[in-house]
Amino acid sequence: MEFKQLEIKQESGWFKRTIRSKHTIRSIIYTVIGAIAGLIYFFLTKGKHVDIIVTGDIIKSMLVGGFIGFFITNSPCARNKC
Repeated sequence: MEFKQLEIKQESGWFKRTIRSKHTIRSIIYTVIGAIAGLIYFFLTKGKHVDIIVTGDIIKSMLVGGFIGFFITNSPCARNKC
């Protein structure tokens, strides 16, 4: 009888597997693109007409854009569960 040696690879931790997954990377990219789009939207609409730009308004626009980017990748329809 001949036996083959079984090669067992140790799996990485849950956190590393989650961070390296394609879905997580796609979500991060879309969130960053959404935040940049929110920043551009702010400067195209409100940024021209205001003499003093409030940092809070910029952050709000970036958060809304980032949320929209995150929602695009994590909505039920994006995961074919509509």
